[in-house]
Amino acid sequence: MSPNIQTMQNPSIVLYAPKSAKLEDKPIPFLNPHDVLIRIAYIGVCGSDVHFWHHAGIGKSINSSTGLTMGHEASGVIHSTGSAVKSLAPGDRVALEPGVPCRVCRACKSGTYNLCRAMRFAAAPGPPDTQGTLCKFYALAEDFCYVLPDAVGLDEAVLVEPLAVAVHAVKLGDVRPGETVVVMGCGTIGLMCAAVARRFGADRVVIVDVVEGKLEFAKGWLGEGIETWKADVGVDAEGNARRLLKAFGLEESGMDTFGGKVDTVIEASGATSSIETGIHVLRPGGKYVQTGLGKPKVEFPIVAMGQKELMVRGCFRYGPGDYELAVGYLRQGLIDVKPLISSVTKFEDATEAWEKTARGEGIKILIQGVQD
Repeated sequence: MSPNIQTMQNPSIVLYAPKSAKLEDKPIPFLNPHDVLIRIAYIGVCGSDVHFWHHAGIGKSINSSTGLTMGHEASGVIHSTGSAVKSLAPGDRVALEPGVPCRVCRACKSGTYNLCRAMRFAAAPGPPDTQGTLCKFYALAEDFCYVLPDAVGLDEAVLVEPLAVAVHAVKLGDVRPGETVVVMGCGTIGLMCAAVARRFGADRVVIVDVVEGKLEFAKGWLGEGIETWKADVGVDAEGNARRLLKAFGLEESGMDTFGGKVDTVIEASGATSSIETGIHVLRPGGKYVQTGLGKPKVEFPIVAMGQKELMVRGCFRYGPGDYELAVGYLRQGLIDVKPLISSVTKFEDATEAWEKTARGEGIKILIQGVQD
């Protein structure tokens, strides 16, 4: 990385190829009337960043000649505003929703703007490319910035993005008061899905993983009312489903065919064995939400799904109201995301933050914005 960051107008971390990133100076973005210019304070690292670091893309690959500014989880301070901006002012502290839809297509008009085919999502290869938030200055539409309450730090605000994913997943799972929910996977999204499910009124929430250390963290962070269970990697999916149901008294007669007494499963790992186990533990008529990203093609227990007439949903990012609810949880102190922050890496050392995440060090690793 270049040591001359102080002389740059808009330092940015640009990825060109697997394991090849550079610190470069980019132009300060032009503001449309309804845009704001944000001085980025913190950027979060997620699994997709690691995948880009290792493979230079997910589906679409980065153009190796032009590169792509990385980063999509971010918070910052409003630096300046476009001529038509009314809801924000310089100095406002904000969480960023890092994708702007077209606003006119069928998906946008029906209230599912996250499914807009013309979505311009941060750090997404094109054409046209959409540059990311791993920079000093970033431009975004004013209505995709969310003002933070004084009690919420800019470091915590980075986690509004994954928390909004969890809110969206729990909504899709139609979690209702008194229900039993199983969350497969103890990463950032899985932890947050468990926390949000409780806030939606779930009576029992069981979070599952294969790593004991992650389960211990989950138990400490999520507190009373959350149960943890370690899956056995040496047992097949149906066997793990039986073990889980028995461990928590959720068995039901005809279990081999009809599963147990679990109302909703939120799968947040993407692992094939986890997907299969989740299908098998559900009750007839239960609800399944696929939130984790895994291999493009996996084996799926389609017979069990059909026999139980399950409601199976995909989950893609977040939609209307999800960010507002996520910010509300932080404002009211209902979900404390501070303990999830494992470390903060200097901007110039962003690639090391990606490597830390790839090694599984901690829960959420942040990159600090450019320092004067």
